[in-house]
Formats: sequence, structure tokens, C-alpha cells
Amino acid sequence: MQSLTLTAESHAHLRRATHADIPAMSRIRLAVTENVLRDPTRITVAMYEDFLERSGRGWVAEADGGIVGFSYADNTNASIWALFIQPGQEGRGLGKALLDLATAWLFEQGHARIRLTTGADTRADRFYAAQGWQREPVDASEIAYTLERPEVVSLTP
Repeated sequence: MQSLTLTAESHAHLRRATHADIPAMSRIRLAVTENVLRDPTRITVAMYEDFLERSGRGWVAEADGGIVGFSYADNTNASIWALFIQPGQEGRGLGKALLDLATAWLFEQGHARIRLTTGADTRADRFYAAQGWQREPVDASEIAYTLERPEVVSLTP
């Protein structure tokens, strides 16, 4: 388990998600106030399970006695499938820490570019732009973002 100090008074533990975490992740996904699912049955337990091992990887942030955020990386199409923080837990650095885990893992898998989509004019839209992702509007309500693998500079001649 990776321990993360977010602020002087705030601690969180980041770890890989397990099957037992799916109910908490689903609860968080359904509790968000932006990027709300129009059809909550669209995201199934099987989808969460697929991204645990078969087609990706997931991580959770634990703080204040429970899971307060999660991210999922989709290895099949080099994308961020999910990144959600429990309402009331925003602004603690959890989203950035979870996003960093997901992007690092996708780059380790050999992907040169990572993508995701989110709702236009949302906190998530502003968050990804602030993290240095390249923003491209899809339509009036959706934004696509891409992140290129950082170049590794060799110090040896």
C-alpha cells in the first residue's frame, strides 16, 4: 500500500483496487454531482471487474476510514475509464494522485498517448486542463483530452 500525505492534516493510502472495493467505487460514481450517469445501470459490476485485471487496472484512495476515490485505466485503448472522488473529499490532491498512478501504468504498458473524455465546463474539464492534458472539444457537451508520454532525457552522451 502506498501512503500519501496530501496536506499537513490529511493522509490517504493509495492501493490497487480489488473486487471487494467495487461497491464503494460504484457508490462514489453514483454520488457525483457532475458527469452524472444518465442511466446508472449502464455501468455494471462486470465492467468494474474487467478493468481490475483483464483489460486494465484500478486504484483506490482510502482516507477517513473508507474509500474516497478511485481511478481506472483501460489498457485496451490507452484511456482513463474512470476517475472519481467522493463529494466532500475534493481538493485534497486525491484526483491528481490517482490520475498519476493510472497514467504511469498506461505509459509503462507501452502506450505513447493516453486519452479520456469528460463533460464540458465541469470541474473535471478544468482539472485535466490544469494537469497539462491537451483539450479538444468533441461537441457542446463533451471534451476529449490526450496526454503524450513524457520524453525521457538521457544524461549520458
